[in-house]
Amino acid sequence: MLKPDGSVLGKEDLLAIFPGSLVEQEFSCERFIPIPEELRELYVELGRPTPLLRARRLERTLNTPLKIYYKYEGVLPTGSHKINTAVAQAYFNKLEGYARLVTETGAGQWGSALALAGSLFGLKVRVYMVRSSYNQKPYRRVLMELYGAEVVPSPYTSFGRRILEENPEHPDSLGIAISETIEDVLTSQNSRYSLGSILNHVLLHQTVIGREAIKQLELIGEDLPDHVVGCVGGGSNFTGLTYPLYYEIVVKRRKEAVFIAVEPSSVPSMTRGVYTYDYGDAAGLTPLLKMYTVGHKYTPPPIHAGGLRYHGVAPTLVLLVKKGVVKPVTYGQVDVFKAAELFARTEGIVPAPESAHAVKAVIDIALEARKRGGKGVVLFNMSGHGLLDLQGYQDYLEGKMKDYKPHKIDYSYIPGLTLSLQRVR
Repeated sequence: MLKPDGSVLGKEDLLAIFPGSLVEQEFSCERFIPIPEELRELYVELGRPTPLLRARRLERTLNTPLKIYYKYEGVLPTGSHKINTAVAQAYFNKLEGYARLVTETGAGQWGSALALAGSLFGLKVRVYMVRSSYNQKPYRRVLMELYGAEVVPSPYTSFGRRILEENPEHPDSLGIAISETIEDVLTSQNSRYSLGSILNHVLLHQTVIGREAIKQLELIGEDLPDHVVGCVGGGSNFTGLTYPLYYEIVVKRRKEAVFIAVEPSSVPSMTRGVYTYDYGDAAGLTPLLKMYTVGHKYTPPPIHAGGLRYHGVAPTLVLLVKKGVVKPVTYGQVDVFKAAELFARTEGIVPAPESAHAVKAVIDIALEARKRGGKGVVLFNMSGHGLLDLQGYQDYLEGKMKDYKPHKIDYSYIPGLTLSLQRVR
């Protein structure tokens, strides 16, 4: 991380928005960090370990020689993997005496998870919900409010109002909502920022997914996967499954495998972005992160996979993309929902629009295996259910869904394009 002047960010620079314990996790070089016993007990109460399921009916329908497994996080109370880091962040904030958490949310999966976590630990929660999702997914807002959170449509604050003055119909972006969240925290008493993706401590909390999957494969006598697949917005669910498997497969050299990260074609950070330093938010309040980015001022089209509408990707993940360890692929919204429809009709689970991107990639892998022959194991993260995303499915079934192309990407204002040449070697 860098400051705007190009100097290296220190731990003390993050203490204005994060509690000290999470800052320590962010900068830790330890491979493993123990989960406090109280958190371990809470994970069990909330439904961990989550099931590892085999998609046998999908395999038969596709007539593929591959075995398709998925880790199903949708059984958790708020319907996605996001609760894994939400309760951890609420726990550490409570320990340090903070009374209020503020965050942003795209599709509402993260916002609802933090709303529940705040309720469990007696913390107030405010959620800035991206306006396009606020309008598309009213029941996500209801769920957050049911858990006791205050939900406001972003743009909302002084920064957001300036945007709305220029364009009253602005669909918002996660970058704008992050700016508003940080503005709120810096001007409020006893409040701290909770983030649902991108940073190291958030990804760390999600690795419980992959560690469980490894143990579950072992218990059923199954090989480690030949393909590991997940969708990517910021990267939390992909890395949560993949990082432990990367350690077992690549670092320990146990076998060869292909890691596939799937993004929406309307926000092509990994496939069309530049690898450089950029802000994590639209107003430039965050540190500069080195990542693949389409620019912190990029406004993604209002796709139904609101959790994937982010301009950048977790820095640790993009290192693996840069080195060729992780292969990025991209799909349009209509093809993704078509894949989700097939999965729902064969396996009975309606995927969240974000998870449906992984389903699409898995189907393509399975069909390719049918052509060339050969057996193998595919594992993907079904990071959430889509039962509160049925408006999107209705649009798809009625032929109303738009297959958005990416807006024009303007790289000229990305600070790292000049900063990296001037100050970073």
